[in-house]
Amino acid sequence: MPLKQLTPANLSTQDLQDWCSVLNEMTSTDMPNEPRWQPERLRDYLAENMADEYRQAFIYRDESSGDMLGHANLLIFGGKHRDTGVLELFTRPSARGKGVGKALLQAVAECAKQRECENLAVEVIATTPAVGFYDQLGFRRDVVEQRHLLRWDEVDWDKVQEAAGRVAAGYRLEYYSESLPEELLEPYAQLKAYLRGSAEPIALTTDRRGSTDVDRLRDSLQTLRRRGMRSHVMVAISEPYEKVVGLTELVVSEQRPTRADQYDTVVAPEHKSYGLALTMKARLLTELRGAEPQLVDVQTWTAEDARDIKWVNSQLGFVHDVDWYEYETSVEDLLHNLAQ
Repeated sequence: MPLKQLTPANLSTQDLQDWCSVLNEMTSTDMPNEPRWQPERLRDYLAENMADEYRQAFIYRDESSGDMLGHANLLIFGGKHRDTGVLELFTRPSARGKGVGKALLQAVAECAKQRECENLAVEVIATTPAVGFYDQLGFRRDVVEQRHLLRWDEVDWDKVQEAAGRVAAGYRLEYYSESLPEELLEPYAQLKAYLRGSAEPIALTTDRRGSTDVDRLRDSLQTLRRRGMRSHVMVAISEPYEKVVGLTELVVSEQRPTRADQYDTVVAPEHKSYGLALTMKARLLTELRGAEPQLVDVQTWTAEDARDIKWVNSQLGFVHDVDWYEYETSVEDLLHNLAQ
């Protein structure tokens, strides 16, 4: 049997090495300028979840040689998003067109159905062959995100440091790495809840990401650490009331240590005219420069019409390089299309 399903924690050392090899071979072919994956703590990255989440791994090996030709993993959320699963699927370029991807997708869909998961979502880079693969199988392109990159060796640090120092009167910035003080968790979560309810275009496309409940936020930060991902957070405080009014987040993973991933950036609506978003992001970059000296770049994603955050990013030197598509389909429709 070439295809095997198992929990990520039960992947062997050889499985993990091969898993990394598939990722890097795909990256080398489809996105040669992207950083390569490292095997360090890969098991933690794949296996560690929040308490109410469920994850399964799927590997496909050549029956003759035993070589891993592709792999997939399925994450099913807990809480109000438990009807949705997120799929990641990768094959070696040499295995494309040979049924490996479809076999992995079939196994993922059947597992999702058994778990009473109704929908599957997947993110696809617009310039890769995966676009045609998911289009053919009936996935809907629900969201288009624009990725922007900030290349470390092109940063105008004088300009960034100047922006980092422009803190409006009545505010202060506080930097945290790895965790947040307990007293900040509730106001921090409340501010993220505003982001989820906002009708404005933002640097985020789905409220499945992040946590707007105190307990889930605490669990989320702990899970990041267990997965080998270091969080860096800048918080804006309104001093008269000691109220959290802005935040911006970055994460650096041990599996791809040369790249930082920008997460949420949000400012409470009544505080948006004071330049806090630019100041927070600039200050966080200056902190990151010392805390993560191995970095090569920072990536962030924005909605197509998110003009405000795009302007902030442009002031810091971020440049749009590629679009990402978020696809979704129902599990029943996918199983039907795979059977055709």
